[in-house]
Amino acid sequence: MTTAPAGRGRARERGNASDGAGAVILAACAIWSLISAAGRETGPEGVLLALLAVAAGFACGRICGTLLPVATATVAAVGALLMGLLSRHGMPGATATVDTAPGHAGAAAALLVLAAGAACCAAAAARQAPLRFTLRLLALGTACAALALRSVAGFAAALGVLLCSLAAARMRQRLLGLAGLALATGLVVGTSWAVAADALPQGLMVSLKGPLTTNRVLLWQDALELAGRHPVLGVGPGRFAELSPTMEQTAHSDGKPHSAPLQQAAEQGVVGVVLLGSAFGWLLYVLWRSPRTTAVVLTAGAALTALAVLASVGNALSFTPVTAGAGLLAGLASARRPIGDGTTGADGTDEACGADGADQARSPDEADGAAYGPGGAARRTRRADHTTPL
Repeated sequence: MTTAPAGRGRARERGNASDGAGAVILAACAIWSLISAAGRETGPEGVLLALLAVAAGFACGRICGTLLPVATATVAAVGALLMGLLSRHGMPGATATVDTAPGHAGAAAALLVLAAGAACCAAAAARQAPLRFTLRLLALGTACAALALRSVAGFAAALGVLLCSLAAARMRQRLLGLAGLALATGLVVGTSWAVAADALPQGLMVSLKGPLTTNRVLLWQDALELAGRHPVLGVGPGRFAELSPTMEQTAHSDGKPHSAPLQQAAEQGVVGVVLLGSAFGWLLYVLWRSPRTTAVVLTAGAALTALAVLASVGNALSFTPVTAGAGLLAGLASARRPIGDGTTGADGTDEACGADGADQARSPDEADGAAYGPGGAARRTRRADHTTPL
């Protein structure tokens, strides 16, 4: 009779530890940006605002994820979709025009990816099958909206989140899934770094320069060169635009190298890159320790991974709505259950104990199919009475 309370207590202790680690990492990012900016004409305000947006979004997601998880995720999905569609600046892959600000295109794609992720998280948490179908249809519509706006990258990322969500509904090992997402992110970052260093075979370099554009590759090379000159402190936050030769020759420039890791390397040195990677790793760790179902956790992880991929080849993280949305999604997917909630998993154990990798909590899709058979009606009744969504 004391197993479930003890399990919830252990889960809350792990949650406190992950929250403490996140606070330390975000504080270290803020402090290092100020250190790298000390004594120079720099602008660390952008970095500090992004960190504040992540923290605020995460806290809001934690609160709303406990009170109204499905409703909050649905509202977030619709809001992000509308923000992406109402942007007049196009999407990645769209033909640039004189009025197009390149950075806004990446932000619009990132917002659509977050919209798809939030809709899929809400679908993974919803108990009614018609509602789950509607929310997944919303995610599919988000991907189609990106394609209609001529964004192949946005369409592929949003569709990938939807497919990962469907696959996650049948997975029970969240650790393996999150490790795969981390590996995919590492491969993309490593490839972008290799492109900047011209370390790939010539044929592969030529094929990548087409979709990436020659101008972007030159910006990456400038960033890597600046990082080589100032490996520890970097040149200072916000100084890439004034020190990049390619930037001076680029019309309608937004002052960014269009790669978050390379921008960190150039402006804040190797320490900045390590801190950026630590922040992403912390988000995945928080999801691993989350008391929510594996389907919700892996869906949020897929959306954050897609955002990280876009940020590796663009400057989506330079926009406050994107960073706040990423924090909100992570907070929703890792929100705790209310104190005193007697929720139990499908096997009779507390679902909060499922964050150790061998997660026994089932998604609503699995539970619908497992409710029948001997004692199925009773199990369905218990789920209807006690199961807390998300």
